[in-house]
Amino acid sequence: MAEVKQRNIKSHAAIAGHPLHPLMIHFPVAALIALVASDLGYLYTQDPFWVRAGVWLAGVGAFGGWLASLAGIVDLVTVKRIRSKITGWNHAIIAVMMLSLASFNWLLRINDPEIILPWGLAMSLVTAGMIAAAGLLGGHLVYEHAVGVQVER
Repeated sequence: MAEVKQRNIKSHAAIAGHPLHPLMIHFPVAALIALVASDLGYLYTQDPFWVRAGVWLAGVGAFGGWLASLAGIVDLVTVKRIRSKITGWNHAIIAVMMLSLASFNWLLRINDPEIILPWGLAMSLVTAGMIAAAGLLGGHLVYEHAVGVQVER
């Protein structure tokens, strides 16, 4: 494990010292990853159940992600030591792009549920890749820069 050279960076969007952003991202991430599985389920079975499930998963993922991003934005703009890290900005930029794509995917599905093939599936796969990239950068912020954690010395 890499040794942290600085003291930890406290989150301003926190309850009892526990940062909200990492707490809030789990359900939207799970919904958007499950959306890929739902789209593949539709591809293989053509069962309309997967169309309905996809609309809900896309909506939960997009709305939940935007809610979680509010806590992340609070920390990014109010904590100078986070704001000074390029990793924080890269995480935020990729997350906003990913949430914009996820929201667009949901809007397309609301208007035309049969859009799943090929555009819905393609957007779901790109979104999943962007989740991986944002997650990697978010993990780097936590484990390498001690953002939102207390480091024992």
